[in-house]
Amino acid sequence: MLLNLIPASMSPVAAFLGILFAFAATVIATAKLSKYLPKDAGRDFAHDGKKSAGKPRGAGIIFVLAFVVAALLFAPVNAEILIYLILIVISMMTGFLDDASKNPWGEYKKGFLDLCVAAMVALTYLKFNSNVVELALFGVKFTLPPVVFALGIVILVWASVNVTNCSDGVDGLSGTLTIITIMTIYAIDLIKGVGGDASFLILLFAVCILGYLWYNATPSRLMMGDAGSRAMGLFISIAILKTGCPFLYIPVALVLILDGGLGLVKVALLRFCKIHILKNVRTPLHDHVRKVWDWSNTQTVFRFAIIQIILAVAVIYGIQM
Repeated sequence: MLLNLIPASMSPVAAFLGILFAFAATVIATAKLSKYLPKDAGRDFAHDGKKSAGKPRGAGIIFVLAFVVAALLFAPVNAEILIYLILIVISMMTGFLDDASKNPWGEYKKGFLDLCVAAMVALTYLKFNSNVVELALFGVKFTLPPVVFALGIVILVWASVNVTNCSDGVDGLSGTLTIITIMTIYAIDLIKGVGGDASFLILLFAVCILGYLWYNATPSRLMMGDAGSRAMGLFISIAILKTGCPFLYIPVALVLILDGGLGLVKVALLRFCKIHILKNVRTPLHDHVRKVWDWSNTQTVFRFAIIQIILAVAVIYGIQM
């Protein structure tokens, strides 16, 4: 909003300052406030989960709020963007309250809250945008009935929130993959010319995650918890929706989908259909590669990131053709 008060000739300067502010605010706030965060109790079933015991948890509340403040100060904010910012804060707060709770929230409670947020995203998006969908890699556009599109948006948002949440288990992994994913979306916005002012939010969110990663690099000093991972998943889904090409979520976030999503599919099939798949595969996949293939944490982050970067390059090149 501060950007709107500055002459057009000065807006690049304001954008530059906004990016610096977002990073600095995250780094400084994390240094000052991390001691007040809840402490992790360790995870019994995760590989090396006990090593996280005692570390501050829920740092997502810091970088998400830093992002929101930076957006309100430096980004052009309209009614649609304001609703998305509120929903991101809601998603972050549900995650933080779970992080801080002595008794973790149940899966169904969190799933219902995710569903409510996803429904609000669907209603907001269809209120301010068309129901035309593009298959960007094939150059095909088609119009979906609003109800069908709304259902698809709910599925996209719910899936993105949960696979990103499940991928958070190695120092720096989910944050790094999220940055690669949203910067790929930023490149898509530039190529297609569809992002407009909303694309600036991607840059602000990316540098806020970088501010968090300053402290989360191996060996980490703190963890984002559900407060960060759920908000990141929601932001990814909103960003890909704004491109007008929601199906691109699959290639631009494929590593997140496979890492966090296979476990969700495995558990759901076993619980509801009594079908046991991937019996010899530990999920999330970041646990499998560390426990079975003996990858270090650093190798896991770098190799997963390399795969996602290759996919990003392929998508960006394919869209330009």
